[in-house]
Amino acid sequence: MNVIRKRLDELKRPERNVRMHTDKQLHEFRRSVEMFGQIRPIVIDESNVILAGNGLYETLCSMGHSEADCYVVSGLTEAEKKKLMLADNRVFDLGVDDLSVFDSFILELKDDLDIPGFEEDLLRSIVMDADAAGDTLREYGTIDDDRIENIKETGQRYETMEEAAAKQSEEVAPAPPPKAQDIQSDPTHKYIICPKCGERIWL
Repeated sequence: MNVIRKRLDELKRPERNVRMHTDKQLHEFRRSVEMFGQIRPIVIDESNVILAGNGLYETLCSMGHSEADCYVVSGLTEAEKKKLMLADNRVFDLGVDDLSVFDSFILELKDDLDIPGFEEDLLRSIVMDADAAGDTLREYGTIDDDRIENIKETGQRYETMEEAAAKQSEEVAPAPPPKAQDIQSDPTHKYIICPKCGERIWL
């Protein structure tokens, strides 16, 4: 790819641009140029008309730059130039972030999250959530003495309740369940609920 330096006042905006740039996007463009410089060329045709990189062009102009790296694409028809402009604005939108790599990068950069295109406060909240999750995982499997004592006491209470329920069920001999018509004709027919299985025990 033959990249050359061009004066910005030689470049021409296209009559129509597929992408409209918001103030926020131009602000992030500026942050990126301030942090990294111009990392990709502005794509132009033989007549210096911009085919890709209008936002970068506007940013460099607003920052007082006089020149920019440009890539000249020659020999395209007007239809091909339109296709290039459409493709340039669409192809990058089709990618999908690998969230595991994203998370690992953010964790590794936890003390320096000034990144163009991202809200620093949001990235810090991601790091804090990850740290909290890490603390929880590190504590997993460790229980303090009070908690252990509570667990033992709860277990003993359940054992006592089960023993009492078993004793009660032994003392009560369940009669065969009455027929449905007998229950309907005798509303005073009584039963108890087994504390172990929840079944009705007819008396």
